[in-house]
Amino acid sequence: MVVDVPNEGSPDDGYVLVSPYDKEGRYHSLILFRLASTPELVACLQENHAQPLRSYHQLYAMESACPHLGADMSDAEIEECDNSIVAVCPWHRYDFDLRTGESETGLRACTYNVKVVTDRSDGEEKVWVEGPDDGTQWRLVELRPVSEDFADPPPVSTPPTLPNTATTAVQDEPLVPTGRTPSTLMEWAVVILNTANPTLKVERTKHAVQLFRTGRLTSTGHKSKRVPLPPAVPPRDDNYTQNIVDPRKLGKRKNAAVMLHALANIEQWAIDLAWDIMVRFGSSHPNIPQAFFSDFTRMALDESKHFSLLVSRLAAISPSTPYGSLPVHAGLWESATVTSHSLRARLAIIHLVHEARGLDVNPGTIERFRRAGDTETVKVLEIIHADEVTHVTSGHRWFTWVCEQQGVNPVSTFREEVRRGWRGNIKGPFNVEARETAGLSRAFYEDLKGELDFITENTENGRQGSSSSSSPSLQVNYEKD
Repeated sequence: MVVDVPNEGSPDDGYVLVSPYDKEGRYHSLILFRLASTPELVACLQENHAQPLRSYHQLYAMESACPHLGADMSDAEIEECDNSIVAVCPWHRYDFDLRTGESETGLRACTYNVKVVTDRSDGEEKVWVEGPDDGTQWRLVELRPVSEDFADPPPVSTPPTLPNTATTAVQDEPLVPTGRTPSTLMEWAVVILNTANPTLKVERTKHAVQLFRTGRLTSTGHKSKRVPLPPAVPPRDDNYTQNIVDPRKLGKRKNAAVMLHALANIEQWAIDLAWDIMVRFGSSHPNIPQAFFSDFTRMALDESKHFSLLVSRLAAISPSTPYGSLPVHAGLWESATVTSHSLRARLAIIHLVHEARGLDVNPGTIERFRRAGDTETVKVLEIIHADEVTHVTSGHRWFTWVCEQQGVNPVSTFREEVRRGWRGNIKGPFNVEARETAGLSRAFYEDLKGELDFITENTENGRQGSSSSSSPSLQVNYEKD
């Protein structure tokens, strides 16, 4: 598998997250370690390489999950020990040789051979990572620097004016709640879900994910006997909720400001959905791998980044309509409510329908802003689109995991979940390439129709329907008189 990253590190070097999957639908998560040329490291590397040292000899690939308890190795420390270079897990300080994967503890991490090859088509040197020994071909889904900044946008010349209540909430409420400090990921999830102000929600998401990644929050808490309960509907600041209306009353998006406002609204709900799926279903699936929490904390961070970028662009192009000032809807959370009874249903409807539909419409939205000459918004939307491919990938990964645990066929099960939990046809045109990159073959979504209204009507009338009453049609009502 060729990974198109430069040989030379950036000034602060850093690691690269590489996420491929194979034709069998198995997902892999690797970290490509790109190390700086310190004198000590050069001496160490020269002892272990017969060839003269070059920059690409400082590249190593290892699985991203620690084989001890599955902790994310994205923030692993690099140490030089005798004749080896090791990555140290931030959770429990287990060390793994970057070349062999061996540890003094007796555990062993999977490592992959890395070399630099010259691409004959353009003459450029590119990094090559060796795949599994069974000859399985990998397809690259994600390639991003682990150490990338959160992408907080630079301040605009005139800071956006948020509703007064929101501004006051951020000033009065601390980042870490007073009283009992959250000590598990589940506790932080509930705190964030109950945070009404979107700016504070973003900051708490960044803080909690950083604690989790760096080993300062070593427990997910999903196996505890006292897992905190998430809210039925995440609260919203009053000055935002007064503009939430029925989706059918919004009409078509007529200008750039309305579009950006609507997209930011979706991203705010998406932050909540990433936290909700962990705390709502973690305790009912105690055997779920640690990678599940790594995937969805990364997703929560992505959605926070998207929200911040969109709000900033909205403020830049339309200062008179800051976020919270235009009508929005809570349709995404309605789907969350409908699927609150089942992890399988939640993954199907939210991540393999809602987010997959985003892959279909994103290119058209990007093109619209490109034609308008708004290159800065185009850059933001391209970042969001690339991230959302990985979100659908994660949804597919864990949907197929649940199906495997239950011994059911993923395609037929997905289609049945959509029939029971979605309204109307899943219409094209489809972004086939992006969907396939995320793992969705045409068999998942072609000729697909939801019958939620029909099933709900049968259930409410007391007739024998195809779905149980656990999948009601619920409206999230924030409208004010």
